[in-house]
Amino acid sequence: MTRRFLLPAAIAAFALVIPATASAKGPSEATITGPGLSSPIKFTGNAEGEWSTAFGQLVQWGGFFPQTFGQSPDPVLRNRPTTSLGPRYSVTYVVPGPSTDNLRQDLYPYAVPGPVTYMEPGQKFWGDQKTHGGWYRGSSELKATLIEAGLPKKAPASHDRVANVRKIALGAGVGVVLAAAALMLLRHRR
Repeated sequence: MTRRFLLPAAIAAFALVIPATASAKGPSEATITGPGLSSPIKFTGNAEGEWSTAFGQLVQWGGFFPQTFGQSPDPVLRNRPTTSLGPRYSVTYVVPGPSTDNLRQDLYPYAVPGPVTYMEPGQKFWGDQKTHGGWYRGSSELKATLIEAGLPKKAPASHDRVANVRKIALGAGVGVVLAAAALMLLRHRR
């Protein structure tokens, strides 16, 4: 009679293990760094299925799952949005599983008309897995959640290196032109 109960008990135990393994595919930690932060913003816990927490909302509304694993229909955009993105923040996720790996995501919480994230395609995790990647348009709730977690209420002044290099190059170019014009005037007067 005990064998009769052993098989159903084994099946029940196996059935309980499967959901625990499946839920382990989400990140266990995330760290946000970027402009206007005096220290990184850190999240820990079980982000999958915990949508009421700030960490769960970052994962859900920031597009972690479709950018990491892919999804059908695919909500990921292949092209960068053409609207203003604002300052870029970096999110580093710790993803436990067969191996523990870090996945990186760019976060643009002040993008117009709403937050945008980008995950580089092909990031390796779990040995042979690679991220789907792409651009993801997040919800307006994501920005509010991130501000509550410690992001500045307004976008900090942009430290756009490309724009700064262009300004320096333009200033240097104007300086060279003015110096050449002054030399020509001096030569012309002699």
